Amino acid sequence: MYHHIVPENQPLAYYLDQELEVAQHVTEPTFFTWIVAPTVIYGRHQILEQEVNLEYCRQHNVDMVQRQSGGGCVYADRGNVMLSYIVPSPHSQEVFDDFLHLVSSALRQLGYDAVTTEHNDILVDGRKVSGTACYSLPNATIVHATMLYDVDFDALEKAITPSREKLEKHAVQSVRQRVQNLRSFHDMGDVNAFRAAFEQIIFA
Repeated sequence: MYHHIVPENQPLAYYLDQELEVAQHVTEPTFFTWIVAPTVIYGRHQILEQEVNLEYCRQHNVDMVQRQSGGGCVYADRGNVMLSYIVPSPHSQEVFDDFLHLVSSALRQLGYDAVTTEHNDILVDGRKVSGTACYSLPNATIVHATMLYDVDFDALEKAITPSREKLEKHAVQSVRQRVQNLRSFHDMGDVNAFRAAFEQIIFA
């Protein structure tokens, strides 16, 4: 596994560009992690106004970025670790499965009872701690994910506005009921301590 080193404290669009840059020349599975200031990331098929509380985001300086992969709208802040996995293969489902196994296995080694779902989420005790999305290029597949460690859920609930139908599909009344921070299950210190321990396993 190659560890691609990226600079800290960049806007989310920078890291998405890094994924594409790596994918242009990738010759082996490559992984990197990153942390951003409060940002909403919405999927390529989503309509911003239907998924995001624009007024709240503008008032609170929450960046809003559309990604090239599909899937739902997510919120990230400095309590969340973002994951990027780029593989020189166009077989997206195979790469996706490898990524889910890699990440859930690392979490279990850190003491979390992590499992994957058919919706490509990672759960601990039935609560979502990581959401993933991917897309393929002619020579590579890019998978990226959120990892909720110590996210501000008040801000998350105010920034994104999933439809009632989506919530009902997951049998919950709010986003807060469906997700949970890893820190609440097993406190490893601040997000930087968690990130370092997670990376140590990934790149062992």
